[in-house]
Amino acid sequence: MVTFLASVLIWLMFFGLVVLWVVDGKIKKETVLHAVFSCVVAWGVTELIKTFFPTLRPFQFNSALPLTLTVPGDGAFPSTHTAVGFALAVTIFKHDRKVGAVYLILAGLIGVARILAYVHYPVDIIAGAVIGTLISGLTSSKHFVRLLNRH
Repeated sequence: MVTFLASVLIWLMFFGLVVLWVVDGKIKKETVLHAVFSCVVAWGVTELIKTFFPTLRPFQFNSALPLTLTVPGDGAFPSTHTAVGFALAVTIFKHDRKVGAVYLILAGLIGVARILAYVHYPVDIIAGAVIGTLISGLTSSKHFVRLLNRH
């Protein structure tokens, strides 16, 4: 279960975003574009931080086997999975509180699972959640309507 939550759940959240785009009339295409844009920015910011401030992951420090599908080769701080999960969840929450609340719970589960999988420390998860939330706030004012209206 830890491996699923730490490695696969984020992809199911993105699949859910596609489903929301196609099926749910409450989630507009611009909301989906906001969510994807905030995720890309959150991913870039966390990867940049990891480049300049590399840190060991718990499994590297305590010789435990990581409980993820792939063995991370980059630094632990901050958690990219958590940052992307929270960027996605907070953006959805701003537009649809019920669906967004589910996404926030899923993002939190990803963070906890990444700790239990020996690939992150709690501070990595907290930093990822803060980064994802901030990025969502900063990018939510961007408008993509013109892109959608092009033929």
